[in-house]
Amino acid sequence: MFPADRCQSLQLLLLDVDGILTDGSVLLDSQGGEIKRFHVRDGSAIKWWRKWLGPVGIVSGRSSPAVEQRGKELGIEHIYQGIPQKWLVVEKLLEKLQLTPDSVCYLGDDLPDVPVLRRVGLAITVADAPQEVRDSAHWVTSRPGGKAAVREAIEAILKARGDWDSVLAAVEGPDV
Repeated sequence: MFPADRCQSLQLLLLDVDGILTDGSVLLDSQGGEIKRFHVRDGSAIKWWRKWLGPVGIVSGRSSPAVEQRGKELGIEHIYQGIPQKWLVVEKLLEKLQLTPDSVCYLGDDLPDVPVLRRVGLAITVADAPQEVRDSAHWVTSRPGGKAAVREAIEAILKARGDWDSVLAAVEGPDV
């Protein structure tokens, strides 16, 4: 069951990349460049979060120019890559933004995400995450990483907060 009671104080969305925004696969081209595949529905939902709830950040254990590019396309304000101990970066970001851990929704899918998942207001993981990660989350999406799981999570949060009708009205636009 979705923990709607944890949604009212959320102000910051933080996302892992591999296994959350992507399916976790690493594709390399013939020159050694990395290719990542992102789901467009996740991108739309990230834009909704930014409009209705606040800033978004990425905290990834790996580094990739594709993540930087996608983050800029979506207007993601805080991008941290190559971060092995994610909680230390999250803690500094919270201090910078003058926020508390309870105001954070974090989506992560693997063991390096567990320290963050255990400390935030709303900890979410994906359907294909390892059991240890699922045990650390408040909620598990029905979708696997890279398959619109971020969209599923953000939609559930917006509905729990009573903001979903505003999103629908904005998407539908004015009558013609």
